[in-house]
Amino acid sequence: MTFLWFLPFLLLSLFEGTVGRPFYPLPSKIDYKDKQPLQTSRPYNIAHRGSNGELPEETAAAYLRAIDEGADFIETDILASKDGSLICFHDVTLDDTTDIADHKEFAHRKRTYEVQGSNMTGFFVVDFTLKELKTLRVKQRYKFRDQQYNGKFPIITFEEFIAIALDADRIVGIYPEIKNPIFINQHIKWANGKKFEDKFVETLLKYGYKGAYKSKDWVKQPIFIQSFAPTSLIYISNMTDSPKIFLIDDVTVPTQDTNQSYWEITSDGYLEYIKDYVVGIGPWKDTVVPPENNYLTTPTDLVAKAHAHDLQVHPYTYRNENMFLHFNFHQDPYVEYAYWIKRIGVDGLFTDFTGSLHQYQEWVATSAKDEKDASSLLHKISLMISSYRG
Repeated sequence: MTFLWFLPFLLLSLFEGTVGRPFYPLPSKIDYKDKQPLQTSRPYNIAHRGSNGELPEETAAAYLRAIDEGADFIETDILASKDGSLICFHDVTLDDTTDIADHKEFAHRKRTYEVQGSNMTGFFVVDFTLKELKTLRVKQRYKFRDQQYNGKFPIITFEEFIAIALDADRIVGIYPEIKNPIFINQHIKWANGKKFEDKFVETLLKYGYKGAYKSKDWVKQPIFIQSFAPTSLIYISNMTDSPKIFLIDDVTVPTQDTNQSYWEITSDGYLEYIKDYVVGIGPWKDTVVPPENNYLTTPTDLVAKAHAHDLQVHPYTYRNENMFLHFNFHQDPYVEYAYWIKRIGVDGLFTDFTGSLHQYQEWVATSAKDEKDASSLLHKISLMISSYRG
């Protein structure tokens, strides 16, 4: 099994010339009726940029690994290249997670642009064509994570990402983000006045992603569309009824498009307004339960407020490493998962370690079944004793 999940992207290296088209046939060769359906009975396991705790983020390898480990949804960030191709990449610059510094032919491409109100200098995605981006290789973001896969995998397109999900041997949902839409729309222009959001939705519709949450169409091809920009979510609501998630940043960070404060967008009035366009919110978890000196303090009422407005809550990001675990959890990610699922009552979790969350949920499910079986057995014994005494 360990080798099998690695095989597809080893084969991918043989086809690097297939720039701009999926390396898997689309739509999937396997009819959805023959696939194991998406589970909807417990909080969703959302593979944050794939299984990026183990492999470089947003790569085919990370997504294939996440599927192998039991992810319900694979999550990605969508940006656009200079020639308008949609790609899976988190940062607007290439500096931190690619080998761009080793490509001397691109040394003159460094620029300074304003991004969300601040000047940023680096090699920007929007200054490179898809063909140029495909010459780069992705590396692990954090130095304390496994570095052996650095330089092995290319940036993938949105279509290639979709292909990975559709070609899985079970139904796996996708969770794409409309990333930095203001910046992208400022720098990339499409024909006929189309915007980044238009191209994003067109791609989803092209491959059959449609339908309201838990509708017949959605169950076949599950999806959540996410963004920190409420105007983008409202704009695409006229183009697709696929469920949308409004992402919420730290308490000090206003919305990138409407400049609204955290307190405004988490008020009852705003939640009542935005629920006409979204099915849930995706807050940074430290705003749900604020930490102090690395200990959790009293939980806020954000989850309760969201649920009162019929909104799901999918916090981000859960990571296994000690530096990310608050002291309350005794360096045990299972304890953290238990706290957020059982006490806080979230509906989905963005995690860098898909396998850990899946194993925890399977362990809990098995324990519950064993407990139910034991209770049933005790009940039968009690009936037998009662019958004998009678």
